[in-house]
Order: sequence, then structure tokens, then C-alpha cells
Amino acid sequence: MLSGTILGLKIRSLISSTIILVPKNFGKSTYATTPITNPTGYQSVAIIDELRCNMKKATDVLHQTALMLQSYFRIALRHLGKNKGFAFINIIGLASGMAIALLIGLWISDEIGFDHYSPNHSRIAVGMITQHAPGQRTYTGDIIATVMGGAFRTQYRDLFSRTALTHNGGDGILIANGTRIVTGDALWVQKELPDIFGFHILKGSTSGLKDPSTALISRSLAKSLFGDADPIGQSIKTYNQLDFRIGGVYDDLPRNTTFYHTALLLPWYNKANDYRVLNTDWDDHDSRLYVELAPHITAEAATLRIQDAPTAHIKEDQETALVYPLDKVHLYDHFTEGVPDGGGIRFVWLFGIIGVFVLLLACINFMNLSTARSEHRAKEVGIRKTIGSRSRQLVAQFLSESVLVAVLAFVISIALVALALPFFNSLSDKDMRIPWASPLFWMAALAFVFLTGLLAGSYPAFYLSRFRPVKVLKGSFRAGRYASLPRRILVVLQFTVSLSLIIGTIIVFRQVIFIKDRPVGYSRDGLLTISMNTPDIYQHYEALRTELIQSRLAENVAASDLTPTGFWNGNALDWRGKHREQDAIMFRNVDVTPDFGATIGWHIVKGRDFSRAFPTDSNAMILNVTAAKTIGIPNPIGETMRFDNHNYTVIGVAADMLTNNPYDTIQPAIFLGGRWVGNIIVRIEPGLSTQKALAAMEPIFKKYNPASPFTYRFIDEEYAAKFDAEQRIGHLAAVFTALAIFISCLGLFGLAAFVAEQRTKEIGIRKILGAGVINLWGLLSADFLRLTALSICIAMPLTWWAMHQWLENYAYHAALSWWIFASAGAGILVITLATVSFQSLRAAFMNPVRSLRSE
Repeated sequence: MLSGTILGLKIRSLISSTIILVPKNFGKSTYATTPITNPTGYQSVAIIDELRCNMKKATDVLHQTALMLQSYFRIALRHLGKNKGFAFINIIGLASGMAIALLIGLWISDEIGFDHYSPNHSRIAVGMITQHAPGQRTYTGDIIATVMGGAFRTQYRDLFSRTALTHNGGDGILIANGTRIVTGDALWVQKELPDIFGFHILKGSTSGLKDPSTALISRSLAKSLFGDADPIGQSIKTYNQLDFRIGGVYDDLPRNTTFYHTALLLPWYNKANDYRVLNTDWDDHDSRLYVELAPHITAEAATLRIQDAPTAHIKEDQETALVYPLDKVHLYDHFTEGVPDGGGIRFVWLFGIIGVFVLLLACINFMNLSTARSEHRAKEVGIRKTIGSRSRQLVAQFLSESVLVAVLAFVISIALVALALPFFNSLSDKDMRIPWASPLFWMAALAFVFLTGLLAGSYPAFYLSRFRPVKVLKGSFRAGRYASLPRRILVVLQFTVSLSLIIGTIIVFRQVIFIKDRPVGYSRDGLLTISMNTPDIYQHYEALRTELIQSRLAENVAASDLTPTGFWNGNALDWRGKHREQDAIMFRNVDVTPDFGATIGWHIVKGRDFSRAFPTDSNAMILNVTAAKTIGIPNPIGETMRFDNHNYTVIGVAADMLTNNPYDTIQPAIFLGGRWVGNIIVRIEPGLSTQKALAAMEPIFKKYNPASPFTYRFIDEEYAAKFDAEQRIGHLAAVFTALAIFISCLGLFGLAAFVAEQRTKEIGIRKILGAGVINLWGLLSADFLRLTALSICIAMPLTWWAMHQWLENYAYHAALSWWIFASAGAGILVITLATVSFQSLRAAFMNPVRSLRSE
């Protein structure tokens, strides 16, 4: 092949550097009698002849190479056919490893490609802020003051080509067209947003957002509302009060995008959004900002210019701004002291490592079984060397066999992936597909198969090609004393990886359970929330509450602007004796009705709860314990504090509640006499069937809120959703771990079969001499158990260190208990014993007459 390449280069060089001159009478009958007047022309003819000769040689080399490869593959197929059992183990093991690697590759590609839907994604960035507060963890997030977006648009035009502010318009809001009512997620947006993100407009245009009464809807929402009719120009009503005309329909976005759930884009400059349009308070954070960087401007350069934008408006320089690339938001979303230090990327690395190791396990199986059966092919190698085969030709033959196995395994793995993808998508909450039509995928797949084949066959190829023909053909060939050492090392590596995966998976699940069991400070049982998404329910709230309680469907009912599981990052609070360095402390704030505490079941540790008996409680405030400690007043009851330009009197201190990230520390929070509420909180009557209670509640809600379907969310389900990411990772890790153990056991099964086959006569002699089945079983199993024990000794300290580092990322985490490692080690020993025992007992029960008959 190398000579053919050199020849091709030579031909191209000659053709490109030579001017070929041919005499006019070349090829005619008078050629021989023509006087020699142009020797240069005859020299060119000689070059042409040389080129023709070289091309013929190259063609012959290619033909011979093709015949040689054909011969290699024929031998490989015959060898596989003669050893069907080992071939099956090799192919299935490699196919399983490849399938896992492909699935993980698709998952990683989906994660890395998050928000790459936009053709301009590399130029898009997110406006963010970092809040520094003494005694508090530094907060970095994308919820910013709306006025900052205006500053970016007007004062930094040289940095940003376009900017767009957004605000959540509601999750699951009502959208009606007069005859149909559906729910969908809405977003208030400035008109530049669809163009920045490259939304694919199917009908109409994005310019409709310039009109305060025009909205854009997704294709699926248009289908739900209007069927096959043209939605452009049609009217819709949101929240049962706002009328919009449809100006455009955009294609549904892929699942791995920021706006996947957004079904409705509402115009920013609408009267219903005036609070944000006219808001100039730099302390009020309730919007998001997306920018398109100007040409030749990087996010880092833009950050240097805009980082002090809030300084003139925020006290004590406790807030800075930054511009963060959209491509990093999904995977690098964790910040420490304002500096990104990881996030979802750790899971990408985790699964990438798992994928490599699982594929490596499959390759190790191939290496082990191929080298273990080397003695069976020793004579073949000796004969081939005797008749002139060189070592590199033998290496090529054995590598071609491994590549053939890899190709067969890849075909099976593609089928396995196609069958497993629906389950895998459900498990990972994704919508991944095999890119059948992508040339890049098939090029990568071919390279993947080729490299896997080379990796799997490299050691066996070089090992087998080193056999000396004289010893082999004289019958004096024996595997050396240390011939099995590489196989032992590979078995130890296999079970070290498998045990590490088992321990890691157990610790991930234990951490999730540990946090789930963390006290939340209120009772979630039978607690549900209903969004107040129409004016009707606001107007009839008291009547609705009374009927639910009197019907003995609800033990208590309250309202608040946020649900107990979703308190936002807060704003500044002023109190007597406040120090200047405390100006940047943010207090999470929730407006509640007087029955909030009694409904959720919180605990008042000082003072009293809100009460309907005190009309002045509309100006009252309750602190959580952390807020009381942060303020530093020994007895805050009766203190007057100012929040959002309004004075409140502190009437009580409530025990801390876990309201946001369950893995985080408790943040200071204040509860205010309800002026703004948007959620009804209902505690179902104890002892009443949940199904019956909900069925009876629906007509009552319909009575007071006829324009809205009865939709609700259980608090415990909302809380459980906070663990989705970790649980998905745990479930995926568990699946991959199980498959890794299967692959390891598959190889171990094959090795045990080989060892039993090699020691058949020894076992027969031992049985004749009186050895029992148990003794023979122990003899054959002992070596494998020793290797597994060594794997345990290696895996445990490594896994302890790795999982200790992982748990340190959480403020609250479970301890690394010794029993996890002990039980995982015992489990891997049992698995090894069970795998080996089948072959060991089979050999031990064999009739010795059959094995010794030929002696």
C-alpha cells in the first residue's frame, strides 16, 4: 500500500512538471524513416512509456493487495466459523460496548449542541449579574434588572449588534381562539429575539412583534388552536383578558434549546407589560437579556466594558455585570465568586469516561480470548512463517480479522441502538435520533469501527505474530510462564472499572435520597397549587376558598405570589441599624395571604403567624430564621422595615424552609402581607382520597373560573422534579454499569470456558485420584477470585477519592459509608463466582473417561 502511494505521488509529480511533446507523424507508417529533428519529442515519448509502465505496476499492486485482503477475510470467516462460541462472545461483547459508546456519543453530542439551533449561536451571549454580599454566597445568574437591557441597547451600540429583553409570561397559561382553550408557555419578548436566535418562520414574519397587539405562535400551538386553517390574522385571548392577533408562526424548536417549551411570543411593548417597560429600578431583577455580539467583539471584551454598568445605581458597588456566551450557559452554569467553575459539563465528562471504559472492556474481552486461544493458532502461524510470510503480513492478517469482527459488531450495535433509543430518550429526557443521512456520522462511524478493530486486535496480532515457527512445528511450543500475565492484568482492569461504576452509582442514588429526606420546614402531604390565570378567579377567591373548606374537600386554602418550592432571588431590605456593607444582601420575598402558614404547616419560632383577625397584617412581615440572623437584631418583633418602598412591621419569625435548590444552603427570606398573589395553595382534607377530592374540586373551580380548565400541580411532585437531573444521571449510570458488568462477565465466561477446556485432562486425572466436585470447583474458581479481590483493592481507594471530590460540590451531602464499598465488593465477588461456577462445575461433573480416552 505504501509503494502504491509513493507511485501515485510520483505520477502526479511527473504529469504536473513535464510538457509532453509528440511528433506530428507519431503513430504513422512513415515514422521509422523520418529524420531525427526533434530529440526532445522522443524523450517525451519515453516518459509516457515509463508512466504507462508505472501505472501498470500500480494497478498490479492494488490488485494483489485486494486479493491479499480478500484472502485475509476468508481466513477470518473460516476461523470465526470454526469457533462459533468464542466468536459469539467476541461479537456480542464488542457490539454491546459499541452500542453503549454510540448511545453516550449521541447523548454528549446533544448536550454539546444545546442551543446550536441558531446558525448564529456562537455570536449570541446572555447578560448576567454577580451580586456580592458580606456573609453570603456570591450569586451569579441571568435574572437582571430590566433597565440594564436598555443601557446595553443605547450606551454600548458598538459592542452589540442586537439586544432583546424577555420575561416569563406564564407557564401553562390559557390561550383561547373563541372555540378552543389550550395551555401553553408564553414569553414577553422584544422584537429582536426571534431574529437573534434564528427562529424558522413558517408563515407571517417577526416584524409583527413591533405591534403591541400582535403575537407569534409555534407550529404545534397553531395546530392545536386552528387545525389546518391559516392562523395568520386570527385572534387569540390570553389569561382570559388580553387579545392578540397572530402575526407569524414559527417552527417548533428542538428539545435541546432554551426556548423549547415556549409556545407563544408576546410583544414587549404591550400595556400589560408596562411594569417592566417603565421600570427603572436597578434593584428590581425580573428579566433576562440576550445580545448578539458585534463583529470582532468577544464576550470577554464586552464584559470588560460593561461590568461596572450597575455601579452608579447599586449601593457599595456590590453588583457587577457580565456577558456570558450562549454556548457555555448550558454546560458551564455553576459559578463560584463570579467565576464559572463547571456545571453540566461534569456529567458530559463522566459519561464520556464511562463510554470509553465500557468500550475498552469490550476490547479487553477480545484481547483476552484471542491471546488465550493463541496455542490453537500456533501451528497456523508456524506454517505461514515457514512458507515465507513476514511478521507484518501476519499482523495485517490478525488485524483484518479484528476489523471484520468490529464491522460485524458495529452492524449489530446499530440495530441495538435503534431498538434502545426510545427507552434511552425516555430515561434521559431527550429526543435523540440516529443521523442516518449525515455523511459526517458515517465517516465518524467508519473511523470508530476501524480504530476499535485496531484497538481490540492490536495485542493479539503482535502477540501471535511473534511465535517462532521452529518451536511450533517441532511441537515444543508452550506458552511462557508469564504468558497469562497480560490477560490477568486486563481482567483486573475490567473488574476495577466495573466495581468503580457500581460504587459510584450507589453513591449518586444515596446522595439524591439523602437530600430528598432533608427537612423542608413544612408538610408537603396533600398540598397542591393552582395558578390564578384569569381575572375571574381573583375576584372570587374568597368564595372559592370558603366553599372548598365547607365542602370538607380542603383542610385549608391560601394564596401566594410564589409556590413553596420556587422562591426567587430577592431584593434589598432596609431596617434600623443596617450597616453599609449589608446593602447588597438579597432577601427572597413572597407575598402571602393570612392563611399561608397554616396551610403549608410551617413553624413559628418567635412572635405570631399572620391572622385574619388583624386587618393590619396586610402591612405585616414574617422573617425566616436565617433572615433574622442576617439582620442581627436580637428581637426583631415589632421592628419596622422597608421593602420595595413600603413599610412593614415584623410580627414573627418562622423556621427555615427549603424553597429553592435543595442542595444549597438556606437563604434569608421574608413573607409579606399579600398584595400580589398568583397561586392558590390547597391542602386536601386528611383521610380523603386524593382522586375523589380532585374530582369534587373541579366543578367548584369551574363554577368560579369557567374560562379555565382545572389544572393543578402537587407540591411533592414539584419538589421531586428538582432531583430530575441527578436521578436521570443515576439511572443512566445504573444502566451503563449493568451493561459494563455484563460485558465483563461475558469475557470472564469465555476465559473460564477456555481454562476448563485447557485443564480437561488434569481434571480427569484428579477425579480418578479421588478429587471431589467441590475441590475441583474451588481449583478452577480460585484464580479468578484472586484477580477480583485484587480489583477490589485497587478500585476502592480510587473510587473513594473520586466520589469524595464529587460530593464536595454539594453543601449538604451524604457520608461515604464503609458498607457501600463492602457490599459492592461482596457483590462483585458473587458475580464473579456465579459467572465462573457454570464452567467450573460443568468441567468438574464431566466423565473423566471422555477426557482421558486419547491418552
